[in-house]
Amino acid sequence: MEKYKLPLTGALIAIGIFLGGLSIANSIIKTMEMSRVVNVKGLSVREVPADKVIWPITYKEIGNNLTDLYNTLNTKNDIIITFLKENGIDESEIIVAAPEIVDLQAERYGNQNYAYRYNVTSIITVTTNKVELVTKLMLKQADLIKKGVAIIVGGYEYRPAFTFTGLNEIKPQMIEEATINARTAAEKFAADSQSKLGKIKTANQGQFTINDRDGNTPQIKEVRVVTSVTYFLED
Repeated sequence: MEKYKLPLTGALIAIGIFLGGLSIANSIIKTMEMSRVVNVKGLSVREVPADKVIWPITYKEIGNNLTDLYNTLNTKNDIIITFLKENGIDESEIIVAAPEIVDLQAERYGNQNYAYRYNVTSIITVTTNKVELVTKLMLKQADLIKKGVAIIVGGYEYRPAFTFTGLNEIKPQMIEEATINARTAAEKFAADSQSKLGKIKTANQGQFTINDRDGNTPQIKEVRVVTSVTYFLED
């Protein structure tokens, strides 16, 4: 029996080595297959109307007597507030800020030869969801000029701010659309490379961005999201 033991042991070792080699080979092939991937991006873009606006209505007054200026501000503020209420803006949507007063004679490095000592800025801010109404009222600001209120138009610090707050409502649909677009691109790549599209390896939703559609219509927003997806490729 001893003379058969060594050949039998050798045969078992050989079989083990063979099977181990097959296992390693299969692992290498599987690893190579798993390393074949395609990374694609899917875009979803929507134009949405702004649903909130902050509108600063600003005017300036100059003079030498603070009491007279105070009375003038009160009169003109009342004119503006009446204009807003008559056109559909609620009192709760109107905020009157304390006037900003600059004493020109107190300016250390300024020219001291001013015709008027005080420069006063008054800001009345409308904050509302009535975006369409506010855009129409902006075109009617000339009515205030007729009543002696010279509204400042333009300037970065006095521009109206339009925002969109309904992102959570459209997120699911946009993510779905972006993902579908990504898969369509991946399927085209797989077909062109004579492969089949496999399972998803990794996916990244991407960040939503909200910007003005263009510089002339800030009340219309463009919402964008880019989804990145990596798929396995199969033969």
